Amino acid sequence: MAGDRMRNKAQPGHPADPSAPAAHLPVLFAQVMDGLRVVEDGRYLDGTFGRGGHARGVLERLGPGGRLLLMDKDPEAIAEAERSFGGDARVSIRRGSFASLGSWEQARELDGLLFDLGVSSPQLDVAERGFSFGKDGPLDMRMDPESGESAAQWLAHADEREIADVLWTYGEERQSRRIARGIVARRAQEPLARTAQLADLIGSIVPRGKDKSHPATRSFQAIRIHINRELADLETGLDAALAALKPGGRLAVISFHSLEDRIVKQFIARHAKAPPANRRMPQLQDFVPVLADVGGGAIRADDAELVANPRSRSAVLRVAEKLDADGRKAA
Repeated sequence: MAGDRMRNKAQPGHPADPSAPAAHLPVLFAQVMDGLRVVEDGRYLDGTFGRGGHARGVLERLGPGGRLLLMDKDPEAIAEAERSFGGDARVSIRRGSFASLGSWEQARELDGLLFDLGVSSPQLDVAERGFSFGKDGPLDMRMDPESGESAAQWLAHADEREIADVLWTYGEERQSRRIARGIVARRAQEPLARTAQLADLIGSIVPRGKDKSHPATRSFQAIRIHINRELADLETGLDAALAALKPGGRLAVISFHSLEDRIVKQFIARHAKAPPANRRMPQLQDFVPVLADVGGGAIRADDAELVANPRSRSAVLRVAEKLDADGRKAA
């Protein structure tokens, strides 16, 4: 799971925490804090702890009676959560995907819930995790390196059509078939075990585009999404989040990919707006909204953040509020 796309420059207005690396902030920090509307005695869950930038901001706004639940399936993120917040009685920590939050007994009647999707900066920056084609390392890409098969293992057995389908569906890679054919041909000669091997192979098949991005960008993204079941987990997690929120509770989701954002956007719309009427079918019951879009649609980084943190350019935040049983905002 992801957590934070961090920047190394402190922002005005962020409360200092002498026990933590305060110089690091995640993307859209102020917008997330505004969206969650943290109250002192509230109950909140960060489903993608990462390195704790958003979590620290929530905790600084909580009083003695508040609660903060932290989740991540990356063991290194959980280790960081234990180091930073393990001694705080207001904090509970659980290792696992946010898709499983429905089974966490403490995750009930929440005032706010955050998902920060994708890959965190620490995951990208450590070559051994295998997420980046810019740093040679084992071809892994698992957010939980102790669970499931790695990218190398999948590429070793997946057939050409499956590889092409993944590259097209999750990466919108136009050269998906050519790349898949090249992968299958190369693995017959030698195993694809390193990120540099795969990146060089794709670079030899696909010419560099006008935007100057590396030819392997879309393919690496697609394989990572597939290996980690990111879109399926997102759909499950959103349903679980809605059930866990109390009326008036806020859901905030940051996405970095159009497929993720589309899922979030459609989820909010499905629960906030009545479906189009079909004149040929009888209307069985009146639609009662369950969510309200309180963020006004997509929220993006401002110019100052874009300069300080180029990784924020693709970040999109959406915020929704759970309504009461009558479809009204909670008092």
